[in-house]
Amino acid sequence: MVLRLNIDRLELVTRDWICKIQIVEIGRPRESLDKKCRFQNFILEDEEECQIKAVMYADEIEQYTNKLKLISTYLISTAKVKKPLSPPTKLNITTFDRIPHMMVDSAAEIADILAIVLRCGPKKYAGRTHHKCREITICDNQKNQFLLTLWDDFEEIEGNKIEAKMATAADLIIILRRSIGISTYQGTAALHFLPT
Repeated sequence: MVLRLNIDRLELVTRDWICKIQIVEIGRPRESLDKKCRFQNFILEDEEECQIKAVMYADEIEQYTNKLKLISTYLISTAKVKKPLSPPTKLNITTFDRIPHMMVDSAAEIADILAIVLRCGPKKYAGRTHHKCREITICDNQKNQFLLTLWDDFEEIEGNKIEAKMATAADLIIILRRSIGISTYQGTAALHFLPT
């Protein structure tokens, strides 16, 4: 008999289960460090707001790319369970005027940002290794502006999407990103995305 369970009731030995979930985060498809397989991470959340990380491999990525959508609800069942995630945290939006103060503390990290895109620059190639990059100007709810540089895959995927929407959309483009770290690069603040 198939058991209907929430994520917090799933254990390593749980078999024949079903759970109603919502996809709350979709990572980009990536290659493993040894380049032997492709994978894509997802964060799934049940009705009690418990979360679990799900991973799809190789051919499954293309098979489900048009079927699995962010903030959509699905029933999943009988996947192999490894370990539930810690309980979700509330958004901790950091305004851009806090960035210089956070740079004083080297251990500081921006938890989450919420911004609108004001400008999307063209694709460029930078440095001796000619990495792809694109600069976008973003603005928080206090009207503080920040220059954000998208590199490599972020430029290729998110940068092209932002550029296309800026060219056609009449509405504002909103960026919400969790777990952004802060560091300095050549004496200025730099935001960096932590892997999902």
